[in-house]
Amino acid sequence: MFEKIFTFNPEIQSTNILRPRKGVIIGLGQVGLACAYSLLIQNCFDELILQDLDLAKVEGEVMDLVHGMSLIPPTHLVAGTVADAGKDAELVIITAGAAQKPGETRLDLLERNVTIYQHILADVVKYCPNAILLIVTNPVDIMTYVALKISGFPSSRVIGSGTVLDTSRFRSLLANKLNIDPRSVHAYIIGEHGDSEVPVWSTANVAGQKLLTQDWADLTPGDRQELTAIFDHVKNAAYEVIQRKGHTAYAIGLVVTDIVKAILRSQERVLTVSGLVDGLYDINDVCLGLPRVVSDQGILKTVNLDLSPREEQQLRHSVQVLQEVCHQLSF
Repeated sequence: MFEKIFTFNPEIQSTNILRPRKGVIIGLGQVGLACAYSLLIQNCFDELILQDLDLAKVEGEVMDLVHGMSLIPPTHLVAGTVADAGKDAELVIITAGAAQKPGETRLDLLERNVTIYQHILADVVKYCPNAILLIVTNPVDIMTYVALKISGFPSSRVIGSGTVLDTSRFRSLLANKLNIDPRSVHAYIIGEHGDSEVPVWSTANVAGQKLLTQDWADLTPGDRQELTAIFDHVKNAAYEVIQRKGHTAYAIGLVVTDIVKAILRSQERVLTVSGLVDGLYDINDVCLGLPRVVSDQGILKTVNLDLSPREEQQLRHSVQVLQEVCHQLSF
């Protein structure tokens, strides 16, 4: 009976083969460095290669990180490229792309980043054909779709960071209201990692106790206003951080580490990563964030959330926003 909870990825076949803990980060801007630091101190890889166009910078960053290696579990850290990683690379993490400017939406970044990905993925496909791709570059859902189409990799092995960060922000704000640990709040943000993302209020719960016992339409205006304010804070959080410090980095670095651990340690964690949707909710040919089981083979299966009619309508709007852009692309 429990099989109905999931939609299984037909590309996945069971295997017990151990994979080497070797990874590559492409792009050493603020986000790439935050990812590298978080991955190192949490002992995720045996070997980690950092790649960036600015070779002097990446060499300096490697030197700086290596100087502290005696204080953490050791990782063989080097400046290099995907060509150095070879076919046994487990993960290629791509953070490279044009920087988001204050006031600029994630979708505005698209055209600049597609060209960058065309160059990057040609080498990834050549040198790391068995790796899982973890896409972090914004707009992440569209870039995940771009990476999927350019690489030709199975959809299970092309994963975007999706709405994992948004979900973390959502849970943290709700936990603050409830005065409990955020890890005890079970609530999701799904859809686009951006302005059309969707809060799933209907399934949000603490220890199985739903936060909302009424449909959205039955809530008082005051309750709806309070919940909307929480969601607006989640949706606009990146813009607020960028306005103050110019970029976001630390939280997404922790998000990437959480996803990497789920993959390398075959944890079968449920995370709202971005991936291809093909039939669920009658949605096709788009990448967006949904709660998915992440393991050493990538996206193993997708949780079939029982969305309210309002939430399903919002999700379809998010799909429309993404597809309108994707359909204009030529790559």
